[in-house]
This record gives sequence, structure tokens and C-alpha cells, in this order.
Amino acid sequence: MIFYYVKVALHNAARSKVVTGLMVLAIAVGIGACMATLTVMRLLSGDPLPGKSARIFYPQVDVNPASRGREPYDVLDYRTAHDLWSSSQADRQTMVVSSPVKVRSDLAGTVPLMVSSTSTTADFFPMFEVPIQYGRAWTQEDDRRRSRVVVISDRLNRQLFGGRDSVGQTLSVKDAKLQVIGVLKPWRPAPLFYKIRGGRFSGGKTSGFYGAADDVLLPMSASLEINEGDFQPFTCWAAPERTGVLQGSPCVAVGVWVELGSREKVANYRRYLANYASEQKRLGRIAHDQNTRMPSLMEWLDFNRVVPSDVKVQAVLSFAFLIICLANVVGLLLAKFMRHGGEIGLRRALGASRTAVFTQCLVEAGVIGIIGGVAGLLLTLFALWAIRIQPVAYADLIRLDVTMFIATFVLSLVSSLLAGALPAYRASSIQPVAQLKLL
Repeated sequence: MIFYYVKVALHNAARSKVVTGLMVLAIAVGIGACMATLTVMRLLSGDPLPGKSARIFYPQVDVNPASRGREPYDVLDYRTAHDLWSSSQADRQTMVVSSPVKVRSDLAGTVPLMVSSTSTTADFFPMFEVPIQYGRAWTQEDDRRRSRVVVISDRLNRQLFGGRDSVGQTLSVKDAKLQVIGVLKPWRPAPLFYKIRGGRFSGGKTSGFYGAADDVLLPMSASLEINEGDFQPFTCWAAPERTGVLQGSPCVAVGVWVELGSREKVANYRRYLANYASEQKRLGRIAHDQNTRMPSLMEWLDFNRVVPSDVKVQAVLSFAFLIICLANVVGLLLAKFMRHGGEIGLRRALGASRTAVFTQCLVEAGVIGIIGGVAGLLLTLFALWAIRIQPVAYADLIRLDVTMFIATFVLSLVSSLLAGALPAYRASSIQPVAQLKLL
């Protein structure tokens, strides 16, 4: 029976080519705009560490001695960060601070490059599942020995060494000679969760959180010497004696991440964090020992409102536009069905039930929706291509995956069925006697 309904629906669609074309166009444009923005929203609001993010936490302590008990700073001063890291209270723990550096290969013909770097510790790699293409990451022993080693990104490896295995090569970072011990595979966490801070102060302009990963990863212990004077603080509560130096500075710049494998460990670490703050208050270093936080990775991203505000606005507007398109489709379907009221009345007089007429009209709306979905898919791909060529940090992340491909047709079908429900009901309510009198 369903094949008969589809055959009739295609016949009726062919009879009213202009009206059918307008409905297909309305659905396609609405679906294309909606699915393009939904795809962007989904990619930008996804879990950067799926399956593991619930075990990753971001400890916060209100380290400002003059604090009034408000939100703690987004990052810590070096002493507090080092205390938490060296306590080994978590399964894994790492410190993270970012800074720009000038690098140069010792190979002839290369020129210096300014790149982004992250100074961190050995647990950074297993905690965040950083993929290694060549060589290895450094170890905790390298951290203790302040080893002059470096791990570089795939992009920097291609720029300086042509993409080949560069393990053992020498890389000049500022004036220091470092040995390359590892090269990353192409790694593109979205967003760059490990260095996010200050998102709630950005006014929704957070697209920078989706930029490329850092090109240089340095051991924190060695970086303190190499980058001395070049570290950029997040904020300070007093004027530092030495600008750009982390140790002993009245500034916050360092993030700490911990991995905790069970609820019991999470509870224990929260107690440790509270006890640490109480101890620091007794020492006179901080003012509010009760102002500690430990959001999970996804909670930290939500707190920093990582999805750009313009993307959220576009998503809302695209849904509103889809509703307007569906309203037009409702009007066109209603006019189309009412125009064939005589035929519907004749069918009813020959024994067709209201249910059969309703089903036939709904199938016709569904067929139009599927055709509109195909056209909407093409418009979605075009819209995503247009986004990819825009000068935004997340442009290269935008793609249509299998889930959103299927969702395009599901949304198109559901939308058309919803739009066709009222016209189908009105058509099925036509009284055959009244229509036959008009024939």
C-alpha cells in the first residue's frame, strides 16, 4: 500500500511542478541553513577527550592575598601550581603555561620562526592522550633533571625538517639548544582545552580557543630557565620584581590538571585541596581558604563559554528561519490539497476513508520532504564550504560527518511531515457531498 501512496504522491507532485518546486526550495533552504549551523555547534561544543573527560579535573585556589572571596583566578601562581603538582595526590598531574618562542633548526637555509609553545610536565602526554608519530615524550626523570629536550608538532616538523623523522635533531629555542626527542602526529583538540582561561571575560569572542595546537612542547623545569623573562601572566595582584618570571611572582599564569580514576579519589583530592588552602591561609599566603573549586573538564569548558556567541546566535536564527520556511510549506500544501478538493471528495464518495486520504496527503508531504532533504544536503555542503574559507580559527574543523548526514534527512522528513499534518487533516475532513455538488 505504501508504494501505491508514494506513486500517487510523485504523480501529484509532477502535476504541480511550480508549487512542488517552491515547497522543495523552502524546505531545502531551511534545512541547509539549520544543518550548517547545527554542524558547527556540534563540532565546537563536543567533548575534546571523549571517554576520558569525566576523569580530568582543573583545581582552583583563591591565591590572591587581598581577595574578597569571589571567583578564584582561572590560573594559579607558580608556587601554588608547583605545590599541587609535586604532591602527587592524583593518578596523574601536570602543569601548563603557554608562551610564544622563537625557534630555529640547525639545518642550513632555515630561518627563525615565531611559534606558540607549551611548557608542561611528563604526565601531559598520557593524561591528554597526545599521539606521538616519531620518537617519544619525555619522562618524569627528564623533568627532575631539567633535560634540554623538546617535542614538536607535525606542522613544525614539516616546516623545519620536511616531515621526516627528526628525532635527534637540534632545535634552537631562543638561545638554548634542545634535542628533538619526539614528533606529534597531527593533533587537533577542539577546543584547546588544556590552555583555556578567561573565556567568560571575552564577550563571546572565543573562536581563538579552536586554533591549532602548540608547535613546541617543553619540559617545565627546563623552560623556566630558557623562557625566563618571557612568560606572560594572566593577571597580577602586585607589581612583580622581575617581569616575565614565574618563580616568586605575585602573578597567576600556570594551570594545573589532574586525572582521578574514581569518585573516591575525586573526594579525597577535594579534601586535599581544602586542607592545602587552609594551610596556606595559616601561613598568610591567601585570604580565603574556603574558596577552592575543582570543575571537571567539560564543566570548565562550560564555565568559560567556549562556543563563540556568534555561532549560538546563528543557530537560533537558523531555527527561526526553518520555522518560517515550514510555515510557507504549510500554506502551499494547504492550497495544493484544497485545489484538488473535488478529486478528494470523489475518492471519499467511492469509499476511501478519512484515514486513507490523510495518509495519502501525509505521504505526499513526506516525499516532498525527502526531495527537499537531498537539495538541503547540497546547500548544507555549500554552506560548510563557505564557512571553511572564512578567516576563523575553527574553519578547518568544519565537516559533515555521518551522524549529521543522517540527521539532515531525518530533520527534513520530520519537518515536512509536521508541515503536512494540518493540510492533510483539512483535506481528509472534506465532505464528499459538498464537493460532488461542485463537480
